[in-house]
Amino acid sequence: MFRIEYINGSYLTDPGRVSAVSTVMPTLFFYRKMVSVIFRASSRAKHSVYGNNEWCGSSIDILRALESVGVKIEVTGTDNFTSLDGPCVFISNHMSTLETFVLPVIIQPYKDVTFVVKQGLVDYPVFRHVMRSRDPVTVGRSNPRDDLRSVLEGGTERLKAGRSIIIFPQTTRMPVFDPDSFNTIGVKLAKKADVPVIPIALRTDAWCNGRILKDFGRIDPSKRVHIAFGPAMSIQERGVEEHRRTVEFIKRKLEEWG
Repeated sequence: MFRIEYINGSYLTDPGRVSAVSTVMPTLFFYRKMVSVIFRASSRAKHSVYGNNEWCGSSIDILRALESVGVKIEVTGTDNFTSLDGPCVFISNHMSTLETFVLPVIIQPYKDVTFVVKQGLVDYPVFRHVMRSRDPVTVGRSNPRDDLRSVLEGGTERLKAGRSIIIFPQTTRMPVFDPDSFNTIGVKLAKKADVPVIPIALRTDAWCNGRILKDFGRIDPSKRVHIAFGPAMSIQERGVEEHRRTVEFIKRKLEEWG
């Protein structure tokens, strides 16, 4: 399976992966590569020949495309999930499109995983075939009660089958972390399914949000990508303490990264 190798639970972009030519116009060069990856993946998924290995292949192609235009990617704490037996709920802040594309190759080779996503993503032109092949849990974001039911029922079903879940408990992608908008849906799911949670703190604003199309913003190689996994936590009682520790982990890491 396509994967990136970790040293002491960490990964850092090799400076040799940067293409001097691509750094002149990083946004243009990146999207040329990205479009090719997405159309190729969509075609395979449409014909039902897009499994976990192919998903990881697409993900690592996007990661390498980012690195080739000068984006440096640092991942830490992966031993917190690679050494964990059984499925878990990954709870993360949500900053840009980057994490949706890059997290699969970071996690999937070591722990089978899917996402909780907006319904719009499984209806998105071209990309919908890829997303549907991953059997995600979908939410509409228009009725919080229905969304909670969908996550608890659909997420528990997948977790009981051995598949971990990545969830972004924010209403939308945010360049600045707002704890007040970070709801408790992740710990509620973990509590119901009786699995641990693993917090993810990320800074991915090297892939900027677009003004016209939010998913397709400027690529800024001057900003390093940081992805950090925290220790696994079993949910006690209502999960209030685990939610607080998740929020504190994300806040602390973002402060460290400036």
